[in-house]
Amino acid sequence: MSINSKTESKKKKKLRPTKKLQKQRLKFVERLIKINRVSKVTKGGKKLSFRAIVIVGNEKGQVGVGVAKANDVVNAFKKAKTDGRKNLIKLPITKSLSIPHHVVGNYGACKIIMRPSSEGSGVIAGGAVRTVLEVAGVKNVIAKQLGSNNLLNNARASICALKNLTTKSEVDKKRKFN
Repeated sequence: MSINSKTESKKKKKLRPTKKLQKQRLKFVERLIKINRVSKVTKGGKKLSFRAIVIVGNEKGQVGVGVAKANDVVNAFKKAKTDGRKNLIKLPITKSLSIPHHVVGNYGACKIIMRPSSEGSGVIAGGAVRTVLEVAGVKNVIAKQLGSNNLLNNARASICALKNLTTKSEVDKKRKFN
């Protein structure tokens, strides 16, 4: 009797996600950038797997890049989504849905230059940078990618650039004006 009651109490203690957490999970937008078929040569032959690059964001100032490999495309996409959620960053967005100031991001051989633009101009960027900005919720920005044309490195360079964004109040706190 006591053994069964212990196992029943353990079963009851499983934590379920609250409604608030479930709503936060539903709000995220996932965009697939690229799926690569990669192979590993072993003594038994070639082992094929898939690498997925996914950008996750809530279109309200949070964005992350996820990369994962799996034996099939569906599992690679799922793993990349969870990786993207683990690597979320927050960025400040102005009232005109732009970035606060000019910023440069570097990752590997990639260099991304981002500038705020006037309202109504839209996202002027190419490739993975455009996807990152759209998923982050930035609507008015001009971006230029220099150097390498690698999609993953461009996505990570744009994340590095967005990490460097600050607001006027954050700068004031650093300089201890208020």
